Amino acid sequence: MGEVYLAEDTRVHRKVALKILPTELAANKDRMRRFEQEAQAAAALNHPNIAHTHTYEIGESGGINFMAMEFVEGVTLGEKIHGERTELKKLLNVINGDTNERE
Repeated sequence: MGEVYLAEDTRVHRKVALKILPTELAANKDRMRRFEQEAQAAAALNHPNIAHTHTYEIGESGGINFMAMEFVEGVTLGEKIHGERTELKKLLNVINGDTNERE
């Protein structure tokens, strides 16, 4: 629903993931509500195979709505699945929380 960029929080000199809600979507109140719900849902996630990302700020600047989140270095699940051709059994174990099957 938005575009995510790697950015720097210049106040504390740290990398952040900056999610931008396109202007045409921000004009829609339902989309804005979903954007805020996404931040709340992300904050509530708790699973050993999900990175614990912190949402630092949700706001608007110059007419652009954004969410600043913790940047976590690594590969995406899509890259892991398609890049390494990991066995299905191993992927399912990771998704199900069996940490004994992780690398």
